[in-house]
Amino acid sequence: MKDLKDYFKQLDYVLITIAVVLALLGVLMIASAVRSDEGSRQVLVQALAICLGLVGMLFVAAIDYESYTDFAKFIYIGSVLILLFVLLFGEGKDETGANSWIRLGSIGIQPSELVKIAFCITFSIHLSKQHENVNSPKVLLQLFMHFAVLTGLVILQNDTGTALVFLFMFLCMLFAAGLSFKYIFAGIGAFVAFAPFAWFVLMRPYQRERILVFLNPERDAMGAGYQVLQSKIAIGSGEFLGRGYMQGPQNQLAMLPEKETDFIYGVFGEEFGFIGCIIVLVLLALLIIRCINIGLRAKNELGCFMCIGIASMFMFHTFENILMCIGLMPVTGIPLPFLSYGGSSALTNFLAVGLVLSVWSRRRVLRF
Repeated sequence: MKDLKDYFKQLDYVLITIAVVLALLGVLMIASAVRSDEGSRQVLVQALAICLGLVGMLFVAAIDYESYTDFAKFIYIGSVLILLFVLLFGEGKDETGANSWIRLGSIGIQPSELVKIAFCITFSIHLSKQHENVNSPKVLLQLFMHFAVLTGLVILQNDTGTALVFLFMFLCMLFAAGLSFKYIFAGIGAFVAFAPFAWFVLMRPYQRERILVFLNPERDAMGAGYQVLQSKIAIGSGEFLGRGYMQGPQNQLAMLPEKETDFIYGVFGEEFGFIGCIIVLVLLALLIIRCINIGLRAKNELGCFMCIGIASMFMFHTFENILMCIGLMPVTGIPLPFLSYGGSSALTNFLAVGLVLSVWSRRRVLRF
């Protein structure tokens, strides 16, 4: 009992509180979003995922994050095998061609969500061993291959949004390790040079259309641009204080597509206005800042890199989703952390928080 009491004393309840408040807000907004469709099942699934996530969070927090070093190869190989399995047997949406889901009856699992945590762990371990030589071309190539194998398999699933999350985590963690700006500028130059080839050869028609519609939503107002236009209308119509919970016409009349997932922020804007949007943004910013702060106070580089990786994951999801909803980024299907509907996403978010809690709890030697 004393060990258990000491364990709970070591947890960071500020981070836990922020995560739980966001998750509960998400359930409330999902309930509003699916009300017109009588989608009580989604609310129950999300609530169950949150409960499982909380248990998983406490379990991960109890594990010494340094112990993953002994199993890093197995975690990485397991991630590759899982993504290969999804690539061969996965399912997805016909309109996007993505096959990133495994279906077990009526239950859908998106393994690439959980692989984000595995990547954060294994890449942090790899980086912590090589961070003093991170600017060596040989070491940098090894680190790039660590990232490229997993990301390549995600790209082959046509899941561009998740691949961009991996890329952002990779870059942020390298930057935290002291990557030279000469590599950053070289990467920008390579991207500019590679962009035409990617546009004309690699990108699928629906991906090019998303970017063109992003630049001009009216280009296909009843097709590819419909989602963004309806989201902007919903957020704008909420004005300062919003129309009230479950009172938004764009939401309740089912005019806003994917309202419980990709465009949940549009539901917030319509029903709680500018104030509601700011509250959500502040909570997510506090979540990210807290993860970074814990990383800076970690007892070693490994813990720091893990926290930076998790913070960058939350950061990309937050800004991509919100900017997507207001028409400032292309639509990529990236969920808003803790708020969008999705069992795999909710579970992943809580496991990510658990990893950060593990770093916080062991910022000094524990005496269980």
